Amino acid sequence: MKTIYWTVDKNVDDVRNYPQVKEAAELLTNNEVVAFPTETVYGLGANACSNEATAKIFVAKGRPSDNPLIVHIADQQQLKQLVEQIPNQAEKLMTAFWPGPLTIIFKKKQGMLADNVTAGLDTVAIRVPDHPLALRLIRESQLPLAAPSANCSGKPSPTSAKHVLDDLNGKVAGILDGGETGVGVESTVVDCTTDIPVILRPGGITKEELEAVVGEVTLDPALKNANEQPKSPGMKYKHYAPNAPMILLDGSREWLQQQIDQERAQGKKVGLLTTEEATTFYKADVILPCGNRADLTTIAHSLYDVLRAFNEADVDIIFSEVFPYEGVGLAIMNRLEKAASHQWRKQKES
Repeated sequence: MKTIYWTVDKNVDDVRNYPQVKEAAELLTNNEVVAFPTETVYGLGANACSNEATAKIFVAKGRPSDNPLIVHIADQQQLKQLVEQIPNQAEKLMTAFWPGPLTIIFKKKQGMLADNVTAGLDTVAIRVPDHPLALRLIRESQLPLAAPSANCSGKPSPTSAKHVLDDLNGKVAGILDGGETGVGVESTVVDCTTDIPVILRPGGITKEELEAVVGEVTLDPALKNANEQPKSPGMKYKHYAPNAPMILLDGSREWLQQQIDQERAQGKKVGLLTTEEATTFYKADVILPCGNRADLTTIAHSLYDVLRAFNEADVDIIFSEVFPYEGVGLAIMNRLEKAASHQWRKQKES
């Protein structure tokens, strides 16, 4: 398959001036898959009402069939066509955070969506992306778009069209290049089918922000304990992993350097994920800064790009600093733990 690559101003206003968007929308209506930018990461879109179309997402990504897809819509009119009801808590969250990096779980309306979108569940995950090009594409296609991250399953998510091209060239019909994404990590997923909303995946909207709108919000226990069965089927799989094994290091800077030195003494090429203010302290073969510790949103923005950069550096092992489990740090640590397959080294207390 030849993949069509379009470069488009992300602030597309009038689709008549952008034939690339019309061409991409036409491919979607013909049950092809097209990658497009959102404010979080690039998504791989297909007609969410067509089994033929959404099956192509699973094939292109190598995605397990029991991993549900998030449906992207442009407005609440589309939402009413897809769900049984809109709970009060969901209504409040939609008012506060849509469009934006928040995915809400609803009870699905039977017979509307492709079977593999919901992986046999009676619920569906839906969001309205806060990206003008994504919204324009959805409106032009007049379709709800199932759109997981546009990468090979298990690898770091794509925050640029180049990342998508690296992973999926020849596997998808088209890629809309609208520049780099903003947030850098995926949307927060909240289940609103329960009395108290439950975060199934931390992301661009924090627990604290959600609670400011609806009161108590709980975390899926699997987010704190890797041995727990996650409520969301997709969360059980390996995600975001670079090519080299990755280990999270929890300790002082001096202790971190000792871990690096031990691996280098064995002839290994060591990569280190750290922050801008710490790069001059460490000595490793490849040191990649991932934002500023004083502003965790910068860490989230750069995380996937840095994980992919380690692949290009061809390191043998990657060490990573760790971050607080609060605010957007919860999402960052969720991604890092999965990228490292929950492998930790912790400094012993003296």
